[in-house]
Amino acid sequence: MHRSSTAEAGVAREVAAVRPGLLPGLTAELPGARAAVLTRLWRALAFEPLPWIEGRGRSGEGLVLRLRDGRRLTGPAADPYRTDAYVAVVRLGEAAYDDPERLMTDLAVPHSAEFAAELGHSVASLALSRAAQPRTVAAGAAGARENHPDEWPDNAWPDDAWPDSDWSWERRVVDGHPYHPGCRARPGFSVAEQLAYGPEHGPVVGLGLVPVPAAECLVTGVWPRELRDGARLLVPVHPWQAAHVLRTPFAPGPSAHPLMSLRTLAVPGSVHVKTALSARLTSSVRDISVASIAASADLSSFGEELAARMDGLLHVTRTLGAATAHSPDLAAVLRESPRVYAAPGEHVVPVAALATTELPYSPAWLASFVRLALVVGLRALELGVALEAHGQNLLVVLSPTGEPLRLVYRDLADIRVSPSRLARHGIAVSGLPARVLTDEPAALRRKLFGSLVGGALAATAGSGPALRKALEAVLPELPRTDDLVALREEPLPVKALTLMRTSPAGPGDLWAELPNPLRGG
Repeated sequence: MHRSSTAEAGVAREVAAVRPGLLPGLTAELPGARAAVLTRLWRALAFEPLPWIEGRGRSGEGLVLRLRDGRRLTGPAADPYRTDAYVAVVRLGEAAYDDPERLMTDLAVPHSAEFAAELGHSVASLALSRAAQPRTVAAGAAGARENHPDEWPDNAWPDDAWPDSDWSWERRVVDGHPYHPGCRARPGFSVAEQLAYGPEHGPVVGLGLVPVPAAECLVTGVWPRELRDGARLLVPVHPWQAAHVLRTPFAPGPSAHPLMSLRTLAVPGSVHVKTALSARLTSSVRDISVASIAASADLSSFGEELAARMDGLLHVTRTLGAATAHSPDLAAVLRESPRVYAAPGEHVVPVAALATTELPYSPAWLASFVRLALVVGLRALELGVALEAHGQNLLVVLSPTGEPLRLVYRDLADIRVSPSRLARHGIAVSGLPARVLTDEPAALRRKLFGSLVGGALAATAGSGPALRKALEAVLPELPRTDDLVALREEPLPVKALTLMRTSPAGPGDLWAELPNPLRGG
């Protein structure tokens, strides 16, 4: 059925040129990568408000989508919270598709050609990422263990190999976003650059330092002495950015390990450096706006005040310093490593990496983690702060025996803040950027519920039934607020990731409503 796509063939040629030893592994991983991306795409087709889908219905144990032009798509029943690659084939009319790029191409709906190319790149890059691992690490390992227990020993990192560094945890997240069809799309990155800069490949990246007169920079916080040269600031730059965007001379900087966002790297001294990276990765172009630099110190102070009101259950990493040459293409943010909030013997684990351990598959452990996350998330929301607590921003501190103790949150740039809720609790909003302020309950709940429940918790649980069971165990214990009632009774809002990628005229977040997991979703 399958013919190699343009993206797959192109990546294979590059692999043959720069790392020929990976070619057999790449070929072996392609079918699984297609299924992983097709599963994410099918979720979007099944639940997002795509304008060219007229209706949805059941056919036996499967799902039928009716397109506005009269065609029909058929595939398996869709669990919006399931993370293993369970969709092998989708049919458009009588034609069967195991390749998401070809399916999207033949759908021929508005903006499908551009999105199809991203899907092809996502498949090829995902296969490359998997091929380079010492062991295959499947995304959504919870679902894999639940549905294919005999395969589990070959699909997980061994529990006795828990990392002792923050970047080592992050390199485990091989498959990227658990629900985005563009989970591994890195257009603009060659195979050599993916191997050199992708965290799942375990590289050491040499940052560059671009000298800029201090008088021409905006600086907030404290810019360290080692990143100054007389009257000039030395701004850390990602080598991809230096080569493809800045094209300016730079001095060699510190060696660093990339984190899962790729543009943020861990350098010696418990510091993370967020660099500008003007490439589209998954959904976004990764530059750093001048406005975000200007707001960084106030947001950091605000995060400290929030954490101080959370009874020791939440830490927010501080921004130490930020600088920009008044350009989103040349800027950097220095942040604390989340590891500074761990005591000896404790682990600080990005939630996205939990599926690479055996921890989430005990119902008691999952309920304990869900309880901690919801206590913190709903308490912050009651105070007036909606965290974007997805699996990358949210980390959990685990005891030496693996019990969830408290949370760490990083990167406050995309939170939402309610001035009226904060005022009721005596918290000022001075200095916060206007774009994060809203008193609209729906906007606040979308931000938290979509990222935390529909993202971090769902992906950790791995399926709708597992998520429902954990929520049923925890929610009766929580204070009955209006936000909790909405979480229990209303559809669950999540970002409509495919709609956003096929709606270039509508910038900003677009939303879908998933079946409430407590109602059998």
